[in-house]
Amino acid sequence: MDNIFANQCIVVTGAAGTVGQELVSQLLTFGPAEIRALDNNESALFLMNEDYRSRSDFNAYLGDIRDAPKMGSLARGVDMIFHCAAFKHVFFSEYNPFEAVRTNIIGVQNIIQAALGNGVKKVIFTSSDKAVNPTTVMGTSKLMGERLITAANVINQNARQQFSSVRFGNVMGSRGSVIPIFHDQIKKGGPVTVTDPGMTRFIMTIARAAELVLKGALLARGGEVMVTKMRVISIMDLAEVMIELLAPYYGHSPASVALEFIGAKPGEKMYEELMTPDEVPRSLELADMFVVLPAARGIYRNIDYSYPGDTGKRANRPYISSEEPAMSKKEVRDFLISSRLLPPELLPESRKMEPVPCVS
Repeated sequence: MDNIFANQCIVVTGAAGTVGQELVSQLLTFGPAEIRALDNNESALFLMNEDYRSRSDFNAYLGDIRDAPKMGSLARGVDMIFHCAAFKHVFFSEYNPFEAVRTNIIGVQNIIQAALGNGVKKVIFTSSDKAVNPTTVMGTSKLMGERLITAANVINQNARQQFSSVRFGNVMGSRGSVIPIFHDQIKKGGPVTVTDPGMTRFIMTIARAAELVLKGALLARGGEVMVTKMRVISIMDLAEVMIELLAPYYGHSPASVALEFIGAKPGEKMYEELMTPDEVPRSLELADMFVVLPAARGIYRNIDYSYPGDTGKRANRPYISSEEPAMSKKEVRDFLISSRLLPPELLPESRKMEPVPCVS
């Protein structure tokens, strides 16, 4: 990856979150002038600050993207903003819709205004598959965030400023994701709760998610939504592979750990969508992502949407998890191990304990 981050002052919002922390870690390897890490989680931010307290290129800021004056102050002298802060849980946004609007929509507006007012060269917004054909408050708010970021290129009077989005699916191993939940359930002997045996999801590791956000910054021209290509997993296969691998280490026979089918939650889809049929005609296909160009191209300033390695290939179908080949169970197992998503003792290179004997 070309180093466009060296000697740059960079803000990361939601920096103490799963993707935010990994993003900061990777950015620091590129030699930035300063990373300004913003989060409203005091405890998590404190621990993060302890990790980097010896570094002169890292500074932690306690604050909230809802606070427009704070964002305006934080953006002074900044070259780039990676906007990761958001409400991400469908359930809480559905029951607290006004809070979701304040964070996921007005918070994005505050970022845009802070960037415009301070001449920030590049803003990258991390979006979600939930923004595609949204069925929930959270998904709708993330879609509005995408649209605001794209529209920022219309009101942008400085052609050097770019506002773009990166859209991806499940980040495996992140807080609240299915792997830690299945792990805890297996540790207790089950049952392992599966929504539906036919449910599929796009997946990627935390490190890969951060890497593609950084690549999005490298590719961004302004106004586009970059859709990362991801592997597909069957939730049923994931549960069965995790039971097979983990149950013996917690004293359980895999056969004794029951599966319980609980049905999809309100607004939850059987599959994930990362690109809609309406977006296909205006989407380019690159090696590891699609680029969805703005719909209302006529109202945008003249932007050259050409990308390194672009062969001119167009997307030819929507990007939906149920229509992509899913990983085999062996591939799921290898993915869990190679991505270090299991307890260290299960990793082949570091097994230091014998599994607990299975309870008969």
